[in-house]
Order: sequence, then structure tokens, then C-alpha cells
Amino acid sequence: MNLEILSRAANEARGLAIDAVHKCSSGHLGLPLGCAEMGAALFGVALRYNPEQPKWLGRDRFVLSAGHGSMFLYSWLHLAGFDLSMEEVANFRVLKSKTPGHPESFETPGVEATTGPLGQGVANAVGYAVSAKMAAARFNTPEHPIFDQHIVVLAGDGCMQEGVAQEASAFAGHAQLDNLILIYDSNDVTLDAMAVASQNEDTAKRYEALQWDVQTINGHDIPAFLAAFEKAKAATGKPQLIIAKTVIGKGIPEVAGTAKGHGEGGAKFAEAARKALGLPEEPFYVSCETRDFFEGVKRARIADYEAWNAVFQAWSQANPAQAELLASGVKNEVPADLLARIPAFAADAKLATRKAAADVLQPIAEAMPLLIGGSADLYGSTLNYIASSKDWSPENWGGRNIRFGIREHAMAGIMNGIAFDGLFRPSGATFMVFADYLRPSVRVAALSGLPVTYILTHDSVGVGEDGPTHQPVETVSGLRLIPNLDVIRPADPEETAGAFTAAMQRISGPTALSLTRQVVPNLSFAPVETRRQGVFKGAYILVKETAPLEIILLASGSEVQHAVAAARELGAGVRVVSVPSMERFERQSAEYREEILPSACRRRVAMEAGVSDLWYRWVGLDGKVIGIDRFGISAPGDQVMQILGMTAANVVTTVRSLVS
Repeated sequence: MNLEILSRAANEARGLAIDAVHKCSSGHLGLPLGCAEMGAALFGVALRYNPEQPKWLGRDRFVLSAGHGSMFLYSWLHLAGFDLSMEEVANFRVLKSKTPGHPESFETPGVEATTGPLGQGVANAVGYAVSAKMAAARFNTPEHPIFDQHIVVLAGDGCMQEGVAQEASAFAGHAQLDNLILIYDSNDVTLDAMAVASQNEDTAKRYEALQWDVQTINGHDIPAFLAAFEKAKAATGKPQLIIAKTVIGKGIPEVAGTAKGHGEGGAKFAEAARKALGLPEEPFYVSCETRDFFEGVKRARIADYEAWNAVFQAWSQANPAQAELLASGVKNEVPADLLARIPAFAADAKLATRKAAADVLQPIAEAMPLLIGGSADLYGSTLNYIASSKDWSPENWGGRNIRFGIREHAMAGIMNGIAFDGLFRPSGATFMVFADYLRPSVRVAALSGLPVTYILTHDSVGVGEDGPTHQPVETVSGLRLIPNLDVIRPADPEETAGAFTAAMQRISGPTALSLTRQVVPNLSFAPVETRRQGVFKGAYILVKETAPLEIILLASGSEVQHAVAAARELGAGVRVVSVPSMERFERQSAEYREEILPSACRRRVAMEAGVSDLWYRWVGLDGKVIGIDRFGISAPGDQVMQILGMTAANVVTTVRSLVS
């Protein structure tokens, strides 16, 4: 260890952060300056990575949970030799640069996760650790241990206060994720004030109670940090917390150690700070000595990669079927015949779509061995257990069913981490009404294009007796507002088969499946393939008019049956359009949308057991929507549906009220 050069690199990284924030007059200096020594230790000594192969499977994963400190990560990625030029560093927060305000996994080589909101990165890192344990169990052999990486996450006081981080930490402790190292940048400052204004807990004791090992060090002492880090890597049986006491904004005396050091306020002292740090007047300065040091580090890391790759190639030759499976996971491959592997349901079947989903899941799980499932303590209700496997646990890291406990937000953040790792296809389940507990992580998944599947059951007032707190009248529409999230609300078992297949085939973003608690009939008057394939299009003609078209009825989910019954009473000129997914329908061509909803037919009625607003796009100014723009009622589900107008009779009455 060359302490002198590591200290020099730490100060030069501080200079890069100061210059970048000063140049754009925006950003957060506190963490990049306060954690500089730890950055030097991590990227100069401790982490296993290859800047020329950022997605090397054998690498350690480093996640910056405190994403506002993005210049910390950009500085070290640049110095370590990733494809992040000094020009990009200087263009911090500039349009189309690789250095956006918060790290984005899809923008910058070396960024493992789009963490964004505080605490997300802690949950993401737990997901990475879960994925690593699964990968080791699935693919390692005694002769070829190809997966043995550590997951390292850097978090600050803000992350540690967020509930999602605490949920994820509790899960990690229970799951004994000893490949996880959480570095807590404990500088006693939050954005508004000194941390004492909002916290006084003993973090070490709290994490010890959560079954973590804990060390406390001076975060500016590089040897002390490296010693703690090596001890954490060698530990077994528990995740590891390193509490690093630091000075926020270290290097700018005017703001160091204060709440002012959190944001860009220190940038106005850039010139004086650069001089105090022993840096020349030249902005964005990196010395030849630092460059040479990191060139040496890069060569050593590439040598590590080549040694690992030799083991990997030997493993691949010895285990061709496993190697093919792993490659398919990395490529997000889905069997072309996935839908055909799902048996058709009996024509007279009557069952909740959550139950149909349980039946659909099993052949999909068989066809996709890297699909994993989880539940927020609701397997008995969401019915998404993969029957051919067992629980994932320290006794069975290869299990495919994860019991997340009553930790919905952590479940979603952990699933994001699994998806970021890119080996397994994560899915997780809870009741639809709790989707807002998942929402911040769902939003990040959509932003990042992660192929995560959310199985959300009990999706309407049909829940019944549990009452309005558990009847999600607004939730389905609320999810539809998230860009790049597909929401699919199937009407019957065959649409459910199509919905699951569509979710699996979609690798450019997440999918939320909205499923009923109550029984619905199999709409077997329409061909199985019509209903299954119709889901892929988002909307399709379920009942075709047999006379000149006069009226179009639109519905989704459990309300489609009422539209069908109403059409039979209204006559031959009525078309019923099932709309399982507005987002998928919107992506179809204008010609297809016109075919399904011809503009010449303006007499339209839509029905859904939820808020009505989004449906007006499809019925127009002349149409009407039968929805529920109020909270529900505590009563049996069929009674609630009746009272709130979710009936065929109400559809008929509403159609007849339309002006011809």
C-alpha cells in the first residue's frame, strides 16, 4: 500500500469534485470530499473490477446509495480508467453528458445501479447480494468457484434514516448475507441541519440487533479503513457494517463539518480550497504520479480478470449446460414457445385470476429456470409460490421463493438490485392496495428499464369485507401513470396466461400484473388464442358486432364479464373491447387502434372498478365511464360491486343514456 499516493489521489479527487460543482454551479460536495480517502482505498486497493469490462461477472459490485454525491463516483471511475473521460467529468450535470446529476446505470460505465432517492442503493445492494448467493449456489463447482464477489454500498445519514434502507437491512441480517458490506458515511450532518436535529439512535447497536457485524473507524484513516474492509470481507454468517466517521466537505474549511458542506455552497471557495489541498490553479488537475499509480492498478485488475476468465472458461467447458443457462440469463433470453407451454384452461373454468396466475406460473417457472419469485408475507393469498422449488434461505441459497417479510418497499428495491445484476428474472407479490409502498422502487425500475414483474392481487373493491383501506380504487390507474411501466389487468384465465407471458417477454421495463381475489368466468366463447394474443396488443375485440357498429363497450379485468353480458342485451350492433393493458395498446400502430376503436363510432362506454379519469381518453367527449371515484365499502365483494354500479344492468342503462 502506497499511503502517500493514495492520499494524493484523495485530494485530487476532491479537486475534481470542487471544480465540477463550481463549473456548473450545481451539485453536492459534502460526500465526495468527506469520503475521498475511502474512495482512494476502495478503487486503489480493495475493490475487484476491470475498467475495460465493466460488467465482468466476477467483479465486486460497488453501489453509491447516496447518489447526490455522484461526483465521488465519477471521479473515481475516471481515475480508475473506466470509459469516463476528463471531458465528461468536466461536463458534470450538462445535457447529454455521461455524468448526470445522480448516477444512472444506463448512462455511465461502472455505475451499478440507478439509486436516485435516498436509501434505494442499500436495498439494491441487498438485491445484488441475494443474486450473488443464488449465482454461487446455482453455478459454482468445487473446482471452479466463479462467483465469490462482495457487494459494497456507500450510504450516508439520509440513506440510513429512510425506511427502505432499514427494511432491507433487517432482511439482510435475517438472510445472513455475509457478502454484503455497508459503509456508513457518518458525518453527523443532514441537508437541513446537523443530524442531531433529527436523530439520536445508536446505529451500531441497532445493526448489531439486526444481526450485523459492526466496526467503527475514522473514515479519513486509509490504513484503518483497509483493515476494517479486509476484516469485513473475511467474515462469515453476517452482513458487515463499517461506520466511518468523517468530516463532510473536508478540504473546504469554510463549510467543512457543517450542513452548508452538503450542497454546492462550498464551491465558491474553490480557489482557496484547491490551494489548501496542495493543488495547482489548473482546474480538473490530476498528477502524473496519480495517473501512473492507477495505470498500475488497472493492469493488476486486468490480470485478476484474466485469471478469473481462465477459471470461467474451464468451468464452461466442464459444465456446458450450465454455461448455456448462465449465458441465457445474462442475455435475458425467453423461450420462443413460452405461451404454448401453458395448458389451456377448461372452457367452464371459474376462478380468480390470482388462482389462474398460480397455475400459469408453474410451466413458466419450468421453462425459465432463472425466474425467481418472492412475496411480502402473502404467499398464501397471492399464490405465486414456485412449487418445483423451495424457499431461498441460508440453508438453501438455490431456492427460488424469497420470503421478504412485511417489507414491501425493500422487496421492490431488492428486486431492482437482482435485476441490475442481470442474471435472474425477479418477481414479487403483494396486495394491489400496498403498491404505493413499492412505488418509489417501481419508478426507478421503470426509469432504468429493468425487467421486474410485480404480481399485485386483490385488485379492486371486489376484495370485499376487508373494507375501503384494502380496496384499491385508485391504485391501478396510479400505476398506469408511471412511464415505461406496463400494467396488465386480465379478464379471465386465458388473458392471465397472456399477461404472464407478456411480462416475461418484456425486457425493456417492468410489468405490473393486476389480479382478482374474486372468481371470474372463463370467457370461452372467444378462442383461447384470441384472448392470449390479445393481451400482447393491449386491447382487442372480444365480442364482434354482427350488425352495423353502433356501440363500443370497453372494460378490463373482472368487469369485462359485465360488458359481455350487457352486449348480449343491447343487440347485434355492439362491440366489446377487452383492454387488459392501456400501455400496450398505446404502443400499437394508429391503424390497429383505429381497427379496434373506429373513430366513426362515438357511442362508447368504459367500465372499470376504479377511478374513471384515464378511460376518457378511449371513450372521448361523447362517451361515458362507469368507474368508482370514491372509496369502497366494508361488505362482501359481490355486494360492494353491486352497490357501486359494477353490473351489466348499469352498463345497459348508461348506454341507453347516450345521445344517438
